[in-house]
Amino acid sequence: MKKRYSTIFSALLALGMTACGTTNDTPSPQSLSLAGEWQVKLDPQNVGNSENWAQQAINGQSIALPATLDDAQIGTKNTRKPAINNYVLSHLTREYEYIGVAWYQKEVTIPQEWQGESIELELERVIWESEVFVDGKSVGKQDSLIAPHHFDLTQYLTPGSHTITVRIDNGDQHPEINITSDKYPLESSQQMAHAYTNHTQIKWNGMLGDIELTANSQNTPDNLQVYPSLADNTITVSFAQKTPAAGAVAYTITKADGSVVAKGTADAKTAEGKVTFTIAKPEGVELWDEFNPNVYTLAVNPENSGSDVAVSATFGFREVSQANGDLLLNGQRIFLRGNLDAAIFPLTGHPPMDKEGWLEILKQAKAYGLNHFRFHSWAPPAAAFEAADEVGFYYQVELPHWSLIVGQDESATDFLRREGQRIIDEYGNHPSFIMMAMGNELEGDLNTLSSMVNDYKAQDGRHLYASTAFSFQKPQAQWPLAVDEYYITQWTEKGWVRGQGIFNTNSPSFDKDYTENAEYISVPLVSHEIGQYSVYPDMSEIPKYTGVLKPLNFMAIKQELEEKNLIDLADEFTYSSGKLAAILYKEEIERALKTPSFDGFQLLQLQDFPGQGTALVGLLNAFWGSKGVISAEEFREFNSELVPLIRYSKAVYENGETFDASIEVANFFKDLSKQKIHWSITDTAGTVVAQDDISNVDLTIGNNVELGTISYKLDVDQAEQMTVKVSLEGTDYKNTWSFWVYPQDVATESDAVVSTTSFAEAEAALKQGKTVFLNPDYNSLTGVDGRFVPVFWSPVHFPNQPSTMGLLMDPEHAALAQFPTASHTDWQWWDLAIKSKSVEVNEEQVTPIIRVIDNFVTNRHLANVVEAKVGNGKLVFSSIDLTNDLANRPAARQLKHSILEYMQSDAFAPSKTVELEALKALQTNEEKASFETNDIYN
Repeated sequence: MKKRYSTIFSALLALGMTACGTTNDTPSPQSLSLAGEWQVKLDPQNVGNSENWAQQAINGQSIALPATLDDAQIGTKNTRKPAINNYVLSHLTREYEYIGVAWYQKEVTIPQEWQGESIELELERVIWESEVFVDGKSVGKQDSLIAPHHFDLTQYLTPGSHTITVRIDNGDQHPEINITSDKYPLESSQQMAHAYTNHTQIKWNGMLGDIELTANSQNTPDNLQVYPSLADNTITVSFAQKTPAAGAVAYTITKADGSVVAKGTADAKTAEGKVTFTIAKPEGVELWDEFNPNVYTLAVNPENSGSDVAVSATFGFREVSQANGDLLLNGQRIFLRGNLDAAIFPLTGHPPMDKEGWLEILKQAKAYGLNHFRFHSWAPPAAAFEAADEVGFYYQVELPHWSLIVGQDESATDFLRREGQRIIDEYGNHPSFIMMAMGNELEGDLNTLSSMVNDYKAQDGRHLYASTAFSFQKPQAQWPLAVDEYYITQWTEKGWVRGQGIFNTNSPSFDKDYTENAEYISVPLVSHEIGQYSVYPDMSEIPKYTGVLKPLNFMAIKQELEEKNLIDLADEFTYSSGKLAAILYKEEIERALKTPSFDGFQLLQLQDFPGQGTALVGLLNAFWGSKGVISAEEFREFNSELVPLIRYSKAVYENGETFDASIEVANFFKDLSKQKIHWSITDTAGTVVAQDDISNVDLTIGNNVELGTISYKLDVDQAEQMTVKVSLEGTDYKNTWSFWVYPQDVATESDAVVSTTSFAEAEAALKQGKTVFLNPDYNSLTGVDGRFVPVFWSPVHFPNQPSTMGLLMDPEHAALAQFPTASHTDWQWWDLAIKSKSVEVNEEQVTPIIRVIDNFVTNRHLANVVEAKVGNGKLVFSSIDLTNDLANRPAARQLKHSILEYMQSDAFAPSKTVELEALKALQTNEEKASFETNDIYN
């Protein structure tokens, strides 16, 4: 772990260490920063060695460290141009790239006062292997992806001038820990795990964070760890020493503001090279959680340290545990409202190394109601933990590991075991660090995973451990493993526990949860990577890329939209696809919150994932900025510590039915007594048509169900979109839902309009100058299968899927006057979208009324409903089934009625002309795969 030192006078130590002894963030006199100008020389052929490189001046390029070669524009300049191909659409493009060995050199002067001291060099973050030389002599190598590289230079540095040379190799040191994908033609783009990938965090070469020499007494404590115990109401402290000995250890505990909570001297014991002591929890030390982020600093100095310098560590008094399948913090249930952190930093290609940078990220995450990050196949730097400790945020960290061959390579397994130990040693004190997994979606030798989990559990009970964050390895019944203390999954052996596998196949219902598939799991259950609904790229994002990465993928899509005369619709594509994604995220999250046996979810994700085929699944962009789709306040309505919820059976009703709903509250805030819940229903015009209060409601931690009912007899003479609102009086907690009500008796035929499924009948009528509604069997049409949910993840990474991204229409269009709708897909469109075919149209010949947003690879002019003139006749063509079983399909019946009303009005005056033969060409039984029309692999 990173040592923190404080200078304390010996006399004050004797008095129990007064407040002046805990400067946690200010460099102490024992530190010498090596930040600043270095020389760097690239060694792509790896010909350098200690004789001909480290023993002489590098005479390379100047670079200011900390930085990466990308920052300094050193490496191979990328000459790729925007194009719709898989080289460009893989991920954001590095402007400069270098993978291989680079040598860094700097002259340093060691102070005279350091004579006889123990001297350590810390390189806080490096990818992947570093070797340090002092005056040409090799000190040793380190190989961590997720923890500082430490080097003991005591035997090499004496007072005076020295040359420090660092050889860094960011090549792939252990390929077996990383899954690769041949979907990406460049070898450097094939690794997927986020500690070592070009898809999010880039494979940078350089040194980040602290580059620092530290001098201290030979017997200064190292690896200071703090273990709170709620059961015993104690704090146990351990540390290592070169010469450990029992005896008195002076300690202080201070608050974040520096004020002293406790000070004294404890009697320590030694065992297995460690010194330990236990004290009763001081009265002033309060619990840590998301609502009370109480962080303390504990400083120690044993009597045999030979120094007046204290070593300190921050900690929070908290205990994470699990009981009866519930996730507990300090003995109380918590619910993880999580998001993946996949190392996405679009300006730098690397994580912030300062606390302020992470506070900005966490500020936005908390604004949207999140309380948890899962660090997918990586662990962040210390600054990320410090920020989370301060604001109250829960972390799951993972080994840099995503493999399908776990345990096959002994060297890789040994490396991963060391990485896990480094994670615990470096970050284990942070209260925000509550969970740890061995990697992402692992497959292979389960005994290896179990052994790793058991090893970490045995030495450090401050965190919960899991063998993997989900696995596709069969049989499902083997998961979770016996060693797992929590379980992250998409499904159990009984079925799905996320909406991705449900929303397109099951008609909309809002009275469901995952209890049937989840309640038998005996450890805390967290749903894995929910969401993954692709949003159309936001062209306005392009100018934001002012750093080391260029959005050639966005630029290529914009270029094609311009060529296809779709650029004017780009903003609407983003907005409407984004609104559909937000609607689906809402139902995903609410189902999770309604499931008493759930302990959280992990979104994939709130912000865009710009790699793995440009997977723009975020409601925010990769900068954590708004796309204008949903505000933080709106998102918090269904994603916060307390969420009002209702259960109701469907999205579409008919006049005369009764809307029935039950009210519940998911409360993971605190116990609340004698609350008042207010509910209301408003119609399309915003008029309140029903409302009531439920008083004296007691809300305990967890799922508060059947708190009251909503019942409203539907009596409408026109189609209505109704909005239900439930709020907790006197608070900001509220939530809203929509349902649609349609009259039963509306005209779906007209003497003034020929309504037919036959091209031949339509042709005959149009030749007579008649008005025709043509609605052929959608199964006989060429096009993309109708689909309610948008593209899953990415049409590049998963090309063999119906790749559309929702509907786009003008809600003010006269054809939709009797069919209340927004500009985007909502739940009332489910049956219509499923029973449809998205057909490619020529907009010089027809005008879309209901447009389908194509995926950003093929970018076709797709539509479901269009209008045009045909000879002397007028035509509306629909590839949505608006003909069959209308008695049992209220939305289809109402949409057809609305269209027919439009066709009989003066507003129906198509401006474009199409030959019927062009529409006949759509009539075929051959369905084109949406992705095959554009081979991006060439």
